[in-house]
Amino acid sequence: MNSIRVRIGVLGLALLAGLSAPTAGTAVAAGTAVAPTVEEQRLDKAAPQEILRRSGFDVPAEQFADDLAAARSYAEARRLVVREGSALWRRAVERAQGRGPDGGDLSRDDDRPLYWARLSMTREVRSWEPGFGLSDGQRAALLDALERGSRGQMDIRYPRGEGVRRVLVTGFDPFTLDHDIRISNPSGASALALDGTVIRTARGPARVETAVFPVRWSDFAAGTVERTLRPYLGQVDLFTTVSQGRVGRFDVERTNGAWRGGFGDNENVGRTGTIPVTDPASQPQWTTTTLPYRAVVAADTGRFPVYDNTSVTEIPAGGTQVVVRPDGPSAGSAARAGGGGDYLSNEIAYRATLLRDRLGLHDTLPGGHVHTPVLQFGAGNSDPATGAVTDPEFVRNRLDIVAQVRAVVGVAVGAS
Repeated sequence: MNSIRVRIGVLGLALLAGLSAPTAGTAVAAGTAVAPTVEEQRLDKAAPQEILRRSGFDVPAEQFADDLAAARSYAEARRLVVREGSALWRRAVERAQGRGPDGGDLSRDDDRPLYWARLSMTREVRSWEPGFGLSDGQRAALLDALERGSRGQMDIRYPRGEGVRRVLVTGFDPFTLDHDIRISNPSGASALALDGTVIRTARGPARVETAVFPVRWSDFAAGTVERTLRPYLGQVDLFTTVSQGRVGRFDVERTNGAWRGGFGDNENVGRTGTIPVTDPASQPQWTTTTLPYRAVVAADTGRFPVYDNTSVTEIPAGGTQVVVRPDGPSAGSAARAGGGGDYLSNEIAYRATLLRDRLGLHDTLPGGHVHTPVLQFGAGNSDPATGAVTDPEFVRNRLDIVAQVRAVVGVAVGAS
């Protein structure tokens, strides 16, 4: 995501919040409900309810509420959230890939039912008042398990043996929802469409596993990216984080910067400063892609042009003024935005590639970030106040973007 792009009127990408736990130091009585989050408070608006109803995703959320109310112990509740979080992810993947009932007339490629159903379930956990003692730490653990399971983060499994290449792709939740509550994120839709699929490439079949991240600064600071990706980077042949970027184009982001620009996340919280990581003393200002960007840019992957984006924003060594450099950072400069901006899309790219480098995989593991085009509604349906939640052009745009993400991944793994 790119907060610079958002500020000039272009909608950017999406990402992840911590444990949805009470703030440190807040006293919460055992078993007492916790107030809904900003994200959860949007649930009662007309568009989210319509999206849930027209996809059938209102049903698992309602059933989950009944089952949670019937739980008689923390252990029972934990088993429930682990099971139902994973089931929600699988349901969304199966719907996106054309398996099972469609649940309604909303197109199967839509990522929004998963987002709003997850929030319905986390709100139930947050407001739950069980008849037994439940500490705030236990409630936070339930929320964390539900978040991770329903994002596919616990469902990454690759086949054993040789002959199949392994690819890891990540996407994001919808974001900027106070601007337009109807927003969908094509990176999240791509994750659902690609999860568990096999892509035929120039170097043989490639199995793709995916996960989705929230658009919340706090989750990133809590290490959700590293916790999710670390177990798999040593196993895969290629990874790419994906988010929504500019109108009408794909970008392969060459350079990622160690800076947060402060744009508000899905909780309406902004963060500005150096990206917080472990061992900050060894933290670089910049990380770089190792994706085969030349091959990706040269290939015919779909109707949107694909660019090798080399621009960054920096404070040059010894300087005080911010400078935009079209050809990458200068020696000793301080990052103020990577090619992908200074929002969570840049941050996931920075964290993932820094993790790659700290694991000693820079020279052997292709990985980086891809920005998709902004997903736009059709002509005459752009007004958030009066527009429909979907339209034929909106669906066509999303399907085309998802298909091109798949093609980009196929070219990248085939050229690596």
